[in-house]
Amino acid sequence: MKAVESIILFVFLIFFGACLEDDMSIESELSAGIKSYANVDRELWTHFQAFEQAAAERGFRVDLNRANIVGTLENIEEGGVAGTCSYGGRQNHKSVVIDASFWKRASHLYREYIVFHELGHCFLLRGHRESCLTNRTYASIMRSGTQSGCRDNYNVQTRDYYIDELMVPLEGA
Repeated sequence: MKAVESIILFVFLIFFGACLEDDMSIESELSAGIKSYANVDRELWTHFQAFEQAAAERGFRVDLNRANIVGTLENIEEGGVAGTCSYGGRQNHKSVVIDASFWKRASHLYREYIVFHELGHCFLLRGHRESCLTNRTYASIMRSGTQSGCRDNYNVQTRDYYIDELMVPLEGA
């Protein structure tokens, strides 16, 4: 019986150790190439960096650290609101807030969509654009979601279209 218990313990330790090693290697892979942003919650860094990279791929230089945009995950009390942007005031303070409960349940791509939308407000100073395409999907990442009859269509296949549309204000900048 002792031999069986020892084998079970040995298998458990190998399995547990392998899982720990996988978690640590995933964490180090994630943090290895990720730029840090002052005053931005770490969970948002990949999306801030993706925004800068998307702009660079379209020939624009964006430096969100220099823009000094604050980014936080907080509970937003208003129902149906996944993110907010506030800006203005004496010091031209800009702040992106993403709803923490939304963040927990959203996919990586939908998180990106909301962060890019809020940076569209805070960095690009864009307002909402409610128009629909002929296929009844929103024409812009800057939609507020109040247009009845339209639906989101941000996915791997349409991502470039929406980011191209978002970055239009940078032309000539």
